[in-house]
Amino acid sequence: MYQNKLPMWKGFNLLDMLNSDCRGEFSETDFKWIAELGFNFVRLPLSYRLWINNGDVYDINEEVLKKIDQAVEFGDKYNIHVNLNFHKAPGYNVSNYIIEPYSLWKDDEAIRAFCFHWELMAKRYKRIDSKRLSFNPLNEPPSIKPEKMTAEAHTKVITACVNAIRNIDKDRLIIVDGVRYATQSCPELVGLNVAQSCHAYYPMEVTHYKSFSDREWEVPTWPVFSNFGSWQQGWWDKDRIQEFYKEWGDLVRQGVGVHCGESGVSSHTPHDVALAWLKDVIDELDKYNIGLAFWVFKGSILDSGRDDVDYEDFHGHKLDRKLLDLLLR
Repeated sequence: MYQNKLPMWKGFNLLDMLNSDCRGEFSETDFKWIAELGFNFVRLPLSYRLWINNGDVYDINEEVLKKIDQAVEFGDKYNIHVNLNFHKAPGYNVSNYIIEPYSLWKDDEAIRAFCFHWELMAKRYKRIDSKRLSFNPLNEPPSIKPEKMTAEAHTKVITACVNAIRNIDKDRLIIVDGVRYATQSCPELVGLNVAQSCHAYYPMEVTHYKSFSDREWEVPTWPVFSNFGSWQQGWWDKDRIQEFYKEWGDLVRQGVGVHCGESGVSSHTPHDVALAWLKDVIDELDKYNIGLAFWVFKGSILDSGRDDVDYEDFHGHKLDRKLLDLLLR
């Protein structure tokens, strides 16, 4: 096992401020139960549009930001590290849930707005130690392609953001998602003294089974042959998983902190297949002492809706004990 500069945090993504369709505030009970089950980390995917007024990127709604403050306080109360992530940022969101008026990768005004909002966070939480709170600037930047995002554009954006944060809070822990939707590491960013984050959703035959209605699906097995995307295609098994995460292990060996900020699997995927795939992923991450945050809390380990699980009762909710034991192993 290699020495990772980051703790081996394990926990969940909480989606209460992911977009306007969500609850809009975080539940103390979620933090309490996450800690009770033995976890120590939450990632909060956020939409910046929730705390601006009337679409004005510089007009801030203080009452909404107080809801994030409360989540940070819940983390402190229950000894859970809180990671703030912009899932929807000025100029970019991976889902295109909101069409932005400009591109973070092509327009300086988008970069200014992006940095403005992270400066806002840096000022607001400067007193909070990095052992309790970290920043994850941008969820899943796209692949390096001229029509989407060049490598130079990505470096420019991340460098500007890191400098903006560090000019206010020089000691803040910053964890940067890899490119190609957090599957490809960024050795070029090592000099910025930031940690990096991978996501574990591949192959999508297993993790996204029946998630897209415009695709013909076969019941997945593990191992499995993948027909998704050029870089995903081919046979996936434990050896392919080992090859896939090797570059993240290389970062750890270079002294870069690495965490897996997202992982998850469709509730339609047969339970035994989901666990077999996840075991191979966790086996590989464990080699490098890389922790993992599952997507999501309620809807995966609690109340997944599966009919192929022997559940246990947990405060009136259905707990997937086998998944719990694997995640905490």
